[in-house]
Amino acid sequence: MSKIIGESLKNIPWQDKPEGLNAPVWRYSQNPIIERHAIPNSNSVFNSAVVPFGDGFAGVFRCDSRSVSMDIFAGFSDDGVNWTINHDPIVFEGDEEVIKREYRYDPRVCKIGDRYYITWCNGYHGPTIGIAYTTDFKTFHQLENAFLPYNRNGVLFPRKIGERYAMLSRPSDTGHTPFGDIFYSESPDLTFWGKHRYVMGTVGGDASAWQSKKIGPGPVPIETDQGWLLIYHGVINTCNGFVYRMGCALLDLDKPWIVKARSRNYILGPETLYECVGDVPNVTFPCAALTDADTGRIAIYYGCADTVTGLAFTTVDELLSYMEQYPLEEA
Repeated sequence: MSKIIGESLKNIPWQDKPEGLNAPVWRYSQNPIIERHAIPNSNSVFNSAVVPFGDGFAGVFRCDSRSVSMDIFAGFSDDGVNWTINHDPIVFEGDEEVIKREYRYDPRVCKIGDRYYITWCNGYHGPTIGIAYTTDFKTFHQLENAFLPYNRNGVLFPRKIGERYAMLSRPSDTGHTPFGDIFYSESPDLTFWGKHRYVMGTVGGDASAWQSKKIGPGPVPIETDQGWLLIYHGVINTCNGFVYRMGCALLDLDKPWIVKARSRNYILGPETLYECVGDVPNVTFPCAALTDADTGRIAIYYGCADTVTGLAFTTVDELLSYMEQYPLEEA
């Protein structure tokens, strides 16, 4: 039995694994949990992040408007399934140069100390990683962008690594980025980032073709007694375009750029109607994971077809066992 290093979350959303299912991750039976028209002016609500907050949960949601502008909105829930999302996007406080808005999308939320840090793809002469923090999900303080353009999928670690803040990201380009590997970076103050390290990349050939075009970090890494459990997205380029699936890897606790294990099989991919049909077909894109240290349970929040939000379940033992059963030999 492996252990999650973290806090108890007795009210974690949960459904038991369906009997006879031959997969390490299973969908919530009432998916999607957030429909595309969840707020009055939304075209879609997807690729969003949630955390425990008070007696319930809070989150930051990507809501593309009916003019298809991309922004992020705060929301709250008592049970992690039924959400009330603010009708107006987050307004950031901070340096006037930094808070200028081009676009904002695909947020993650990471609690460090008494602050909830939000990272997202921020438009600043091209995509980069925006960083902000809040203590109440009402007032948000924006910090400096982490990197020069171009970069996407900035994901903080939930504690410092060797006295420094740490982040995973995926360098990109101005467009839809037909490439992408995962890199690690450190910062003493969340302003100046360096010590960049290559973590892992795409897989050529057919050894693990679902992640042959690009990969990127998903939810905040989960600390376990075996290492950092990373859930990430992988992409294949097919005759009908990109297909986004989820995978998992295990990173070294002290040197997270070292990959200890990685699954050659995906753990969840587009199969249902709401995952296969939408504004961008064939997408399962993970952005958040709730964990319960007592039971090892993990609840994954993911975007479906760039249109709605889904919920899926697994455990730390399911994922570590799956990596052992179906290892990527080059990891």
